[in-house]
Amino acid sequence: MIPARNESQHIRQVLTTIPPFVDHAVVVDDGSNDDTGNIASSTECSAEITLIKLDGIGVGNAIDTGHQKLIEIFAGSKFVSAVMAGDGQMDPSDLEGLVGGIISGTADHIKGDRSIHNDGLRKMPLVRRLATVLLSFFTTLAAGQRISDPQCGYTATSGNVLRNWNWNNSWKGYGYPNYWIIQLARHGWKIGHHPVRAIYGDETSGINNISFFFKVGLMMTLQHHYRNMSWLLSRKVSPHTIFAFISYYIGWVALIPGISTDLERTLVERGIPIYVLVIFAWSCAHLFDRMAVVVKQELRLSSERNGEYYPVGGVNNA
Repeated sequence: MIPARNESQHIRQVLTTIPPFVDHAVVVDDGSNDDTGNIASSTECSAEITLIKLDGIGVGNAIDTGHQKLIEIFAGSKFVSAVMAGDGQMDPSDLEGLVGGIISGTADHIKGDRSIHNDGLRKMPLVRRLATVLLSFFTTLAAGQRISDPQCGYTATSGNVLRNWNWNNSWKGYGYPNYWIIQLARHGWKIGHHPVRAIYGDETSGINNISFFFKVGLMMTLQHHYRNMSWLLSRKVSPHTIFAFISYYIGWVALIPGISTDLERTLVERGIPIYVLVIFAWSCAHLFDRMAVVVKQELRLSSERNGEYYPVGGVNNA
């Protein structure tokens, strides 16, 4: 599935280099004012092409639309939906590795990861590299697992995930990858990582950095708390989630003036600064949260085996 907006210079090459094992390419033209749609519909490639035209509703919404179209196309069949952007920044030779991890059952959703590729992030522009490092830190906290390249949109997702996704409650803008990672973690889907090569040409980003960090940062903060509270109030709450909440609470109690406990006051009297206690408590909360994520994945797998979910996932060649 290929989201594209004003990519007339790149879309033909993207389509003609699609690997032959791909059955269907859904191009989502999200409000282009150039010839992107016409070029896509007239290009011949190894896959059958379906063109969807939208009115500029955002990259997240465009990807959601493409996923849902593939659910419709493959009906009750098993399939994997891969996202390859229309700007030519994703190497088609990496697609087989992404899809292969879903087919083998290694994960339900596999993210392309430029940081673990042989080239690493060295070829990435400096500003993007710094932003990636910062966002990886906060996405790791929000998802309860290590995420080293959250903004890479090169992904493969099991049809099983897509058929159980809540499409009425989804993030529509540039924070889409971060939102998906957090929601996948919340529902116990297993996230994998595969090295992919980043390609940089003359394409430009439409992201306003200040606005992006504010909106996406706020979204991740809210979704992180929502994920943990939903687990805490679950009938099958993990002890790790309870310990994570207690550790998180201790950190806030220590941080907010006037409500410190006797233990905290004792530590301070012994020369241990408040910020050390806060960092220690929140680090413990994150470690317990990581354990809770693993437990949630195990619970989901157990539930699927017992028929409580809808195990439809697989692949129809691509």
